[in-house]
Amino acid sequence: MARRIDVTGAGGVRLAAWEFGDPPKTDRTDHADHADHTDHADHTGVLLLHGLMGRASHWAPTARWLAARHRAVALDQRGHGRSDKPPRGSYTREAYVEDVEAALEQLGLGPAVLIGHAMGALTAWQLAAKRPDLVRGLVVCDMRASALGAASQHTWTEWFRAWPVPFATLADVRKWFGEDDPWVERPNPARGEFYAEVMAESPDGWRPVFEPEQMLRSRETWVYDAHWEELAQVRCPTLVVRGLDGELGRAEAQEMVRVLPHGQYAEVADAGHLVHYDQPEAWRAAIEPFLDSLRDG
Repeated sequence: MARRIDVTGAGGVRLAAWEFGDPPKTDRTDHADHADHTDHADHTGVLLLHGLMGRASHWAPTARWLAARHRAVALDQRGHGRSDKPPRGSYTREAYVEDVEAALEQLGLGPAVLIGHAMGALTAWQLAAKRPDLVRGLVVCDMRASALGAASQHTWTEWFRAWPVPFATLADVRKWFGEDDPWVERPNPARGEFYAEVMAESPDGWRPVFEPEQMLRSRETWVYDAHWEELAQVRCPTLVVRGLDGELGRAEAQEMVRVLPHGQYAEVADAGHLVHYDQPEAWRAAIEPFLDSLRDG
């Protein structure tokens, strides 16, 4: 089951939130007045935030196992998935953070656990620093706290230009992103599937559901700055997860854990940047004990 819930973000931008899987049931079965509705009061809310170019559906496998014990919702962030993509809209850090703040309040999830990948992880810890009352725990997946710089932004600009769009078929999408992309060091079918999910058919072939220019605008609002100060302001328990072949190096990840007041560390073998997509079972094994500790605490 995938249930869409529309929420309103900063500046009136319409955002699509999704519940994948049946909502959790309570243990109370002896009172008739509870028989006809689902009660989330005893279940921690979880909001899942994808990275740049991602979409809520990338979290579907994670959300489905979470749904047994949590109310798990994944958000299409502005410019992504089924959410609005205003051509002249704001794609600042503040806008992304305010969107998640609004989503938590409108969905009634707070205080929630935020699970973020890449850009979504940065948004999660920036919100936790701003609104500690809304966030009871964080999972930060493969996102660096250090500044990436102008060279990184230039590399991304050139990478977008190299995409052979439109793709004739989804098989071509999977092959290019899984094998032919110069950024791919060895064949990675999971990466091909990841990008196939963010393509839509148009009259001349398959194109991304997002605008690359908007992705670059979103990215340029964080790559020139370091984010250690905000990380240090996060007061809730936080798990930093990296893939061994991801973009977040071990030394930086461990420094992030040191800076966090209540930081923990986990890594997933045989995984790159798309940790939850590359190794879904190992990803679950890495984060489930942390989530259980929040619940038990």
